[in-house]
Amino acid sequence: MTTLSTSAGTVAYDSRGSGDPVVLLPSGGHDQHDYDEVRELLPDGLRSIGVDWPGHGQSPAGTAAPTELQLARIVEELLESLAPGGAVLAGCSVGGNVAARLAIRRPDLVKGLMIIDGGGFEDLGRFGRVFCALMSRPWFVRGIYPLFSRQYMRPRTAADRRARASAIAITRTTAGVTAVAGIWRSFTRPEHDLRSQAGKITAPTVLAWGRHDPNLPLRVAETARDLIPGSRLVVIDSGHLPHTTSPADVAAELAWLANTAFGTGSQVNGAPGNPPATKEQQ
Repeated sequence: MTTLSTSAGTVAYDSRGSGDPVVLLPSGGHDQHDYDEVRELLPDGLRSIGVDWPGHGQSPAGTAAPTELQLARIVEELLESLAPGGAVLAGCSVGGNVAARLAIRRPDLVKGLMIIDGGGFEDLGRFGRVFCALMSRPWFVRGIYPLFSRQYMRPRTAADRRARASAIAITRTTAGVTAVAGIWRSFTRPEHDLRSQAGKITAPTVLAWGRHDPNLPLRVAETARDLIPGSRLVVIDSGHLPHTTSPADVAAELAWLANTAFGTGSQVNGAPGNPPATKEQQ
């Protein structure tokens, strides 16, 4: 594990392989190991970089409880350091929001974009705002996470169960629960909503979405697809973390996206240059 000093604190990252960079951003409450199975399936010629948010995994607590804007700054600085020529950026949940935000703000750094059950394209509504307000309280996060993680993940694979156990462990640490609460607090801020800016995304974009995600249901993915020019929606039989439930599907999409972005000929299922044909596409 390597660390990088950023304006929001030190973050840990892990780099595997060599070649064109693919940067993987986890959900809040989760760490980079959620992508372990996906990374093992990526073809040669890709360098995968996994990131731990402040207070998550191997990263210490940040200089303050993180927000989406702070996480975006962290990733921007990481890309400037590790992939100044641009990378394929994939992110789940808050990671998807951060990835999309950077694709809007720094298109030179985002050559391809995968949003995995990402936020910023939904209408929170009254219930959503109340729940986000509760989740901004560390005591509530710590108490609810065992039940909440089961509800949003719908775990059924060994990777699902490992990711869920890790998320519960993260929310039992002071640094982790503080970070998770800060991330949820930022969901209620006006800048969370990316819908008015989504049309500015120019990178080739794949929306990989769990059919059974109760937090960000499929209609949110359909909104994002309609707003992001040329984007493609791939529906996977999973909950909020399709990359732990069905890593082969996500790896195939990432390989196709890297081929589209870099012209590498990389593939996992399907022919290079063509979208994988094993999943439902909309």
